[in-house]
Amino acid sequence: GLLGVGFQSFGNKEKLKSSPLQHLFEVYVQINKAAEDENTKKLAKDFFRKLEEHDEQTLSLWKQFRDFSIEEYIQIYKRLGVHFDEYSGESYYREKAQEVLKMLKDKGLLQKTTKGTGIVDLSEKKDLSLFSTVMRSDGTSLYITRQFLISCRDLAAAIDRMNRHSCDTMIYVTDKSQSNHFQHLFQILKLMGYDWVERCQHVSFGLVQGMKTRRGEVIFLEDVLNEVRSRMLQNMTSAKTTKEIQDPLETAEKVGLAALIIQDFRGLLSSDYQFSWDRALQSRGDTGVFLQYTHARLHSLEQRHGNAQLTDVNVAFLQEPDAISVLQHLLRYDEVLYRSSQDLQPKHIVSYLLTLSHLAAVAHKTLPVKGSAPEVAQARLCLFEAARLVLANGMKLLGITPVTQM
Repeated sequence: GLLGVGFQSFGNKEKLKSSPLQHLFEVYVQINKAAEDENTKKLAKDFFRKLEEHDEQTLSLWKQFRDFSIEEYIQIYKRLGVHFDEYSGESYYREKAQEVLKMLKDKGLLQKTTKGTGIVDLSEKKDLSLFSTVMRSDGTSLYITRQFLISCRDLAAAIDRMNRHSCDTMIYVTDKSQSNHFQHLFQILKLMGYDWVERCQHVSFGLVQGMKTRRGEVIFLEDVLNEVRSRMLQNMTSAKTTKEIQDPLETAEKVGLAALIIQDFRGLLSSDYQFSWDRALQSRGDTGVFLQYTHARLHSLEQRHGNAQLTDVNVAFLQEPDAISVLQHLLRYDEVLYRSSQDLQPKHIVSYLLTLSHLAAVAHKTLPVKGSAPEVAQARLCLFEAARLVLANGMKLLGITPVTQM
């Protein structure tokens, strides 16, 4: 509602076409400055009510915002290697929310307060000591707010998605401030008799603190992606190997993304952390850059010594402590994948891959392929190839594209 009123006052159609997310954000900032004004609040409420009532002009403006935004999302997520099969946001469930309200009434779960607000009692003793609000006093279904008000549309979305997709698991990924909201959402679904709610899960994430790009403190993902690519390209240009790379910009993008992803996934998803460009882009240490560097180095080793299919490898030639350390670590891969699949925390895979890279780097120094007896060379090549394959697969699971040159 606020954004709609803001656009009517401060919007520019050309800017909306050229950079929708940035322009809508600018409009939102401007209108928020006036949001305390009672007249502005009233206009925003009226705009939202018109949306609910299918007012043609209001819907048309909202649809423009949505379509332009999704086009931009698609382009940005493409850079991250992410594709969404469908975009069914809150608005998609406007009609279905009314059906859910009727179901809540029919099951005797919906109660009205003296102010006319619709609530569901979640308390054990049914004394309203814990309840969730599902409907405003003006009859409109609620959007999620920081007070964890339950939206009928969220209930409708859960029911519809489970009906259409028969999910083995339905995972909600939002920031941790909404944890209570999802706890209440799942409780209401259980009260409504949906046993499949046991298969619903909320994965929460924390805040990234201290992140700035050259454009300032309000951060757009696109700015971050451009900045990390630019910084990485600069680092690569000052290194000696860059001239051998066919497409330095694409490589800088992939290595930069690895740096961001590893810094983001190193700890618990729900933990807040302090972002540091310098730390993220270090070529040594526990970083995504180091993972990419190790992968490229192992790939280069295979290329130099003939990457023909390794057959008749005698593992008896891998007796050195550094070789055994790599082998033992490789054996833990399935255990780590299982652990991450159970608690949906990528940090186990990150920690495993970083350790693998350090072990492989040490072995690369102490177990030369060049100049070794053919049988020894074959065994060592096989070991390094196995390490590279596991490293590549683990990186892909985290959304990282391994590079072969750096």
